[in-house]
Amino acid sequence: MLAQIQVSPRPSGTDDDRYAYVDAAIAVIQQSGLVYEVGAMGTTIQGTPDQLWPLLRAVHEATVLAGAAGVSSVIKVGQGKDDDGPTIQDLVGKFRA
Repeated sequence: MLAQIQVSPRPSGTDDDRYAYVDAAIAVIQQSGLVYEVGAMGTTIQGTPDQLWPLLRAVHEATVLAGAAGVSSVIKVGQGKDDDGPTIQDLVGKFRA
């Protein structure tokens, strides 16, 4: 299964660190041990449904726990039969130099 999440915390960070709350969300993904790819407008994560659904909630909530006043998240999910793909590499590997 693939999921992409874009968190939009209010504000996005602090005066000293413009994207501190977004970074807190990405840290949760990094700590998951799953394959992921950070993009300019969201992060794609690869895993099973049992791994991804709780992680998406944790990523969303991480921004508020880090100090944001509020957050909106946009989530896209794609799943193949029996969780057998596609992978991030399947979809974007041919476009990498």
